[in-house]
Amino acid sequence: MRQHVPETGWIPVVANGLTHAVFVDGEGPLVVLQHGFPDTAHTWDDVVPPLVDAGYRVARPFGRGIAPSEKPPTDAFSARDIAQDLVELIPALGAEKAVLVGHDWGASAVWGAAHLAPERIDKLVAVAIPHPASIKPNPAKAWGSRHFAANKMPWAERRFAKDDFAEVRAMYERWSPGFDWPDSEFEAVKNSYAAPGSLDSALGYYRRLGLWPFRGRVSCETLVIGGLTDGVLNPADFHATTSRVTGPCTVEVLPGGHFLHREHPKPFIDTLLGWLGTPS
Repeated sequence: MRQHVPETGWIPVVANGLTHAVFVDGEGPLVVLQHGFPDTAHTWDDVVPPLVDAGYRVARPFGRGIAPSEKPPTDAFSARDIAQDLVELIPALGAEKAVLVGHDWGASAVWGAAHLAPERIDKLVAVAIPHPASIKPNPAKAWGSRHFAANKMPWAERRFAKDDFAEVRAMYERWSPGFDWPDSEFEAVKNSYAAPGSLDSALGYYRRLGLWPFRGRVSCETLVIGGLTDGVLNPADFHATTSRVTGPCTVEVLPGGHFLHREHPKPFIDTLLGWLGTPS
């Protein structure tokens, strides 16, 4: 059984009724980087230094319930819950507005935040997930997303934790085919999920998944970054997002799969900073 090692270096930030564990680096306009599944705030480790060097203050929260963030009630993992977290984290971090960058479930959160409080968002960046209402289902996507059903099952936690969280590698290899993942890439998420309640919370996002709750289009200036070899989606899926955004919308499809920001961080960082620019 893996032993959990407590995280250090984060600060507690109370927002939306929960204490969120947040890494904060740098000075300047706020950029919030929200991770997805199965992942932690460490997914952005390579992205933070260039953003700080460019003049941004960078916040990386651990998602609700993901250790060391506080675990909410078991029914509090809806799309609206995770979106509201980001909306309220912005003022809790002392800012009027922020650039929101989200990957996977984090992308769902930034899309939701853009519907809830566009006035809080300077710019929006969605990584690996286009606007949820723009995704057209088909059998290939259903098969690639079969974990959505598996992760709701009563035995999901036991299956996921088996053999030192072997399912983490299985998902990364399925969603980012062809990339040779070193074991070190999975240590942070395995350590987080070894904390009591953390894996249960991560699966709670799937248990509470329902129909996309937000209507209308997103008015924020938006960048969508997709992976050319994503294990579920294809370039057309990312470009389809433009129909759901009324503000300026840029779509970039880069080398890599679902975790492209970790597979090929330099093209990702160059694209992100090229679009954001240097703060004035």
